[in-house]
Amino acid sequence: MSRSSKEIAVSAVSLPPADAAPEPKGGIQVIERMMKLLDVLSYYHDPVSLKQLALETGLHPSTAHRILAAMASSGFVERAEPGTYRLGIRLLELGNVVKSRISIREAAMPLMQRLHIQLGESVNLGVRQGDEIVYVERTSSGRSSIRVVHLVGARAPLHVTAVGKLYLAEDGPQKIRDYAKRTGLPGFTSTSLTTLNSLEREIDRVRRHGVAFDNEEIELGLRCIAAPVRDDTGELVAGLSVSAPADRHSPDWAAIVKQTADEISTAIGYMPGLNQAR
Repeated sequence: MSRSSKEIAVSAVSLPPADAAPEPKGGIQVIERMMKLLDVLSYYHDPVSLKQLALETGLHPSTAHRILAAMASSGFVERAEPGTYRLGIRLLELGNVVKSRISIREAAMPLMQRLHIQLGESVNLGVRQGDEIVYVERTSSGRSSIRVVHLVGARAPLHVTAVGKLYLAEDGPQKIRDYAKRTGLPGFTSTSLTTLNSLEREIDRVRRHGVAFDNEEIELGLRCIAAPVRDDTGELVAGLSVSAPADRHSPDWAAIVKQTADEISTAIGYMPGLNQAR
């Protein structure tokens, strides 16, 4: 066989089939296609047809079918009715593993530090334990000459803290009445809410506006704004607050506090519109 004949023979062996698209990225390209299919499936609650999946991903139906078959064998997708697919239980299992590794404090701290830089005041993260708020993380402003009670590990009753009011707003009317009866609504300053009627009116405002305020209710000269942090199920799992001396406090901070709390919620899996509280 001549040299040219050998070259032709080798070329014939090396060339892909005429109808096959080149795949220069090999396995990476397959992964990218898998992700496209998973993304499209995530948009739908009901099973999606192969034709629709191919249309929305731009894949040839035979390519989409081949990749879906591989994912179905691993549990990442499930075949529903003939020719239709939906997300598989394996994704839920992996999601639960990721969720178990997520620390609210770790997710919150970079955003708390950013908020601290923006406002120059103390930023706190509090969680509910029974009838109290426990502060689990804090950035200190270092500017205030007054004593700030929001130290890490500090506790305070729900009804005199902005974060506590967020949790009370999640409770129904009966639970609020039970809380008032159980605790007696002790006052700490002249502005503390010490009657059921005043507390109910305040909690109604929290529900309407989505943020809560502490108007020098636990310490004279100290005010606070708080917004809710929610997990992937929509449950309230923490409250983000900014505390400052009354003469530096601004109610206009509410928007940026809420935005930051929303970003923390997103970081731990909350998706507005898809997640429903309780």
